[in-house]
Parts: sequence; C-alpha cells; structure tokens
Amino acid sequence: MSTETLNKEMTVKEVLDRWPETLDVFIANGFDNFRDEKQRNAVGAFLKLGRAAQTKNYDLDNFLALLQAKIDEELNQVDVTMKTTEKTDSQVTVSGLLPCPVRLPLLEGFDAFIEHYTEETGNEVSYKLEAASVGAKWIEENIQGIATAEELPDVIISAGFETFFDQQTIGRFKDNGAFTDITVAETNSDFTAIDIKDPKGDYSIIATVPAVFMVNHDVLGDLPVPRLWSDLLKPEYEQQVALPVGDFDLFNAILLSLHKEHGDEGIKKLGKCMLKSMHPSQMVKNAQRVAEEKPIVTIMPYFFTKMARMVKSLEIVWPDDGAVVSPIFMLTKKQSLDKAKPIAEYLASKPVGEILAQRGLFPSVHPEVDNQLDGDHPWKWVGWDYIYQNDIGALIQHTTKVFEDSMNAE
Repeated sequence: MSTETLNKEMTVKEVLDRWPETLDVFIANGFDNFRDEKQRNAVGAFLKLGRAAQTKNYDLDNFLALLQAKIDEELNQVDVTMKTTEKTDSQVTVSGLLPCPVRLPLLEGFDAFIEHYTEETGNEVSYKLEAASVGAKWIEENIQGIATAEELPDVIISAGFETFFDQQTIGRFKDNGAFTDITVAETNSDFTAIDIKDPKGDYSIIATVPAVFMVNHDVLGDLPVPRLWSDLLKPEYEQQVALPVGDFDLFNAILLSLHKEHGDEGIKKLGKCMLKSMHPSQMVKNAQRVAEEKPIVTIMPYFFTKMARMVKSLEIVWPDDGAVVSPIFMLTKKQSLDKAKPIAEYLASKPVGEILAQRGLFPSVHPEVDNQLDGDHPWKWVGWDYIYQNDIGALIQHTTKVFEDSMNAE
C-alpha cells in the first residue's frame, strides 16, 4: 500500500501512472478525452487535480474523495486480508466485515489497539476483518459451517440483518443466549426518536448505514421530487429508479422496511419501479454519462452522497419519513466476555465511532460522537418488536422473491 496521499498539486498523469484504476473515474466524470493515451500523456502531464476540478466546477474535496474511493476500492479487492492475523494459539478471535470506505483507517487503529491489548493481558488475538464487498463469501466461509456456539468468533461485526437473524446462521445461537450487549446504556441523541438499542441486551449496534435518495434533475422533467418512500411506489416512477440490489445488507433493510409498512403489494411496486441495479459508486458516475439510460431516482448509502454533491444536476433527498436504517451490528460472545470485552468496547468506542461517522458518513450510536448531520434526519427503522415478532431470515427470502417476480413480470 502506498503512503502517498492525493492532493490538488498532483497532475492527472501522476495519478494515472500511480493508480491506473482511476481512469474510469476521470472518464465517468466528464474527462472523456483521457480515453486517448496521447491526450492523457499530453494534457495530463501538466493538468493538476485542482485545476481539473475547477474546469468542471466540481468541489475539490469531493472530487479528490471520489478518486480516493476508487483507489481504496481497488486496494480492498486486491488484498482483502490486509492486516489479518490468524494464530493457532490465540485466546481471542474477532471476525467480520468493515465498510469499504473506512476499512483501512479502522484497521490501522484496531491493529494498534490489539498490540497494546496483547502487551497488557498476554492474550493473543486472531482477527480477520474483511471488506464488506466480500459479504456473501465471508458468511459462507466463517458462519454457515459452524455447529456450536463454542466455534463462533468471540466478537463478530458486520452490517445487515440476514447474517445475524437467519435461523440457519447466527440467529439460532442468539436464541440460546450466546451473546451480550456491551455498549453503554445511553445512545447518541441523533437516535432518540427510535428504539435503536436491543431491549433484550443480546446484540450491540455501533453505527448505521442510512439509505437516501439521489434525484437527477436532468431527467426529472415534470415529475415531482420524491420526498417519501411511498412516492417511489407510484406508477409514475415505474422503471425510473436505480436500486442497490448488489449491496445485500442495505437492500434487505429496504425490503424489510417497505414490507412492514406496505406488505407484499409494496414490494411488488418496488420491483416495478426499478430501472437498473448498480453499485453505489456506479450510481454517481452514471449521472455524468450521456449514452446510458439514466434513472430519475437512485437509492444509495448516505456515504456516496458526498461524491454526488459535486454534480450540479443531482439533489440529495433525506426522505421525510426517514432514511432506511441498515445497522452495523456487533456480537460479543457471553462465554468469553472476560477476555473479549475490552476488544468489543474498543470497537464500540468514540474513536471508532468518529471514523465511521465523520470519515464514512455512517452515523454512530455512541453518545459522544458528532455525526455531523445537518437539519432534520428522521429514520425508517423496522424496530426490535418487528425483528422479534418475525423470522427475519425467512422474511428476507420471501420479500426478495416477491421483488424479483414483480421485476421480471411483463
């Protein structure tokens, strides 16, 4: 991994020579001339990033963030086991998925903490914290084959309902009292309107991944800007919406939230509204492409809105009835609490919360973290009563089938 940092004084050629994967970002954001190698070498040799952003009227910080996100994405794909330790004599094991945009800074802090923890306690720690983009593979390799609670890692962290509530995976251990919530009683004031803390004291939630709308005014036409989730279910938005189907954690949260309020009929309408499925980073780039069919509305993680803000035609809408909440859960195994608790407490700490909230726009539940949320920011959260009254794993399978059947219907 390079220690170099992007800055406005770097030339386009310097960036492309060091990180060739960023070429897609330049092209997708209006620098189509860089498709040609001669143009890249000629113009790119003297065009600095600061000037490049200025020529397109882009916010410099957001433009640099977009390039950096591509670099980080590539790093995660090339080396998903960075800073992973696997020791056969370990007394404590930690496993899970970290949000891609903040995985590297989180790992740096965690690595330093574990080194100090081992020096103080003598306990060796084995941990494998991969990028969230490998989600399905991680579940397959680390969870599905486990037969007893003793085999589970001592601390597990990841976003998403399916992994933690499916009776075929971790859900069955939860019902046997395998976990305990180690977070403080008080929650962040940003979440006072919802019951974000597990009333049964089993699961910890350390942060959230909110889903919001991005509206493209270039293709909106006479349609009103949607302000509610129910607006997207109206006939006028059929085949006009991009959905994060590939981000299964966030998409499952959307399915559950809409099914709770609108039942199967609402999920059918959601399927009909979908124009295409895109990764969130593609959603932002797509807004600049003339040749492709553009969605009017894109549902995306709040993190990606900081990239979208540099495109004048795009409006970020925090829904009036709330951003859908996909929680970042942490499970701490009760039987190994004496050794695992300090590690779990670190992962739920203010410093980790600040990285999640302020560098990743994943609002933290920690009471002392400034989530930097402007204005009203209501939440659409299914709630613990709903979680406990339903078989969440089976409900996700059901809603997914209803969605797919509706999307494929004539």
